[in-house]
Amino acid sequence: MGDGGEAITDGTGHRARLRARLLADADGLMDHELVEYLLTLAIPRRDTKPLAKALLHQFGGVAGLLTADSAAIARVPGMGETSAAAIKIAHAAALRLLKSEVAARPILSNWQALLDYLRADMAHHVIERVRVLHLNSRNMLIRDELMQEGSVDEAPVYVREVIRRAIDLGSTAIILVHNHPSGDPSPSRADIELTRNIVEAGKRLGIAVHDHIVIGTGGHVSLRAQGLM
Repeated sequence: MGDGGEAITDGTGHRARLRARLLADADGLMDHELVEYLLTLAIPRRDTKPLAKALLHQFGGVAGLLTADSAAIARVPGMGETSAAAIKIAHAAALRLLKSEVAARPILSNWQALLDYLRADMAHHVIERVRVLHLNSRNMLIRDELMQEGSVDEAPVYVREVIRRAIDLGSTAIILVHNHPSGDPSPSRADIELTRNIVEAGKRLGIAVHDHIVIGTGGHVSLRAQGLM
């Protein structure tokens, strides 16, 4: 049974000390302590330290846990919908903060903020997702759209769909992004060919393709930086 358990008898002091450390210097907390305190908000009458450690072990760390599917989190013994929601709201808040940094300035002069946002959102997904970032004439983000979600290792994207959507939104430039669930961000031959086809189609209509970024747990690869587009 998740989201519950017997009342703890000796955790009050521990939680108070953990809260004091969090408020004074959150950077000083270990990963399991951050997750432990987050879980206490959803499961107030239980020692959440063992559960926090189990979650981090199962999902491979904080990043893997925050980006994991909510149903997968809820299935962990001791968890449930309420505690899974606590994990996901932390992830949503982090993404909102990172995305606000991206939206604040022109993308091309704010590249690191973009990479931080994309890695936080996409690196640990277990299925491939393709996104298109639509930019205006000042290279400001006007839309961040999920274009396709595929199987464990494939998400087909069609050139006409990408260009048609850019026309609909009045985009003057786009950035293509997708993740590799394997963790290796090296672009495939199909990635390169698709990118070149979209670049060519965009040229005819005055839509620039600034880059195609491949994200994985092992890092990222920019096709433009690699001279592949």
